[in-house]
Formats: sequence, C-alpha cells, structure tokens
Amino acid sequence: MITMKLPPFFAILLLLLCTSPFWGNAPVTEAIWLNLPPSGTKCVSEELHNNVVVLADYVVVSDDHSHTPAISVKVSSPYGNNLHHKENATHGQFAFTTQEAGNYLACFWADAHNQGKGDVSVNLDWKTGIAAKDWDTVAKKEKIEGVELELAKLQGAVEAIHENLLYLKSRESEMRIVSEKTNSKVAWFSIMSLGVCISVSVLQIWHLKRFFQKKKLI
Repeated sequence: MITMKLPPFFAILLLLLCTSPFWGNAPVTEAIWLNLPPSGTKCVSEELHNNVVVLADYVVVSDDHSHTPAISVKVSSPYGNNLHHKENATHGQFAFTTQEAGNYLACFWADAHNQGKGDVSVNLDWKTGIAAKDWDTVAKKEKIEGVELELAKLQGAVEAIHENLLYLKSRESEMRIVSEKTNSKVAWFSIMSLGVCISVSVLQIWHLKRFFQKKKLI
C-alpha cells in the first residue's frame, strides 16, 4: 500500500480552505431551478467584480416528452449591455468575462405561444470564476493529474478568494467615502438648521419687543 504525505504548507493550506469562512464566498457552481409563469419574467442576478469568467447552461425540462415549450433568454451587464439574447430556445449556453463590476442579470420568460399552458421549468447551471474553468483541458495541456491537479485547483481557489477580498476591500473603501461625505453633509445641514432657528428666535424677540414698546407696555 502506497501512502502520500503532503508537505506541512499544503496541509495547512488545505485545512484553511476547508474551514475558512471566506470559502462560502468563493466562486462555485450554482444550479438553479426556475418555474416560469405563462406570462411574466423571472431573473437571476449575481454581483461580480471585473475579469470574472461566467459560464452558464440552461435547459427547459418538460413532463410532456412529445412537446418541449420554448423560452426567451436575455443576459445584461450592470450598465445594460446585452451579453446574450436568444428566443424560441429549449436549451442554450452563454459565456463571458465581466468587464464591469456590479449585478449581472439573466432573465427568462416563456414564449407567447406558450401562454395559458402552465408554468415552464428551467434548469440553470450557473458557474463563475474557478468553477467555470475547464480543468480537463488544463490537465491535458499542462500534463498534470492527481495531486498536482488538485493543488492547481486549490491555487486557483486561493487566487479567487484573494481577488474577492480585494474587491470587498475596494467596496468597503468606497462605502466609507460615501458615508463620510454623507455625515459631513448632515453635519452642515444640522449647523444651518440651528443657525436658522437661532435667527428666527432673535427676530421674534425683536418683533415682540417693538410691539410691546409701541403699545407702551414696557
């Protein structure tokens, strides 16, 4: 029986990856079931940063094997750019690399001729980042397998987590700047409001004093 002992560094790295709370934020495969109403649209969105690979497969699942309803699909970027648009489809695939940070939206709706025929079930296999990488091709190209391939996957996961942390850090910095600007504006508004209240109070006292003086009450 042959046993293999990993170096301490890789053993610690594997333990950190398995127990780290950031692992849940790493890009993973995400299969989603959508039930499309006869009329209406259902959308799936995910917030992504720049230079993230997205790969998705969708297929209509029908109980009636003699007829599979068709759907329309549209994928758009945070700024409304059209990344994928297909009509009268029963299955398909879209892939792209994000060029802008924000929410990417994939919308599905049943074609018009399917109205009144009940809901349409769609299976969406959404992959991002390291999960969208074709590891079989990588293994053949670099001639690696077994432990080396698993270590390459771990390295890719670590890089994805690192990029995600940098993205979260930049977003936190942006939010902090916005918060500081908002606090500054609120402080100035409070000072102006206090100044207006003091001015109005002084004017009221002056007006009442003149009124009482004219009436010779004081």
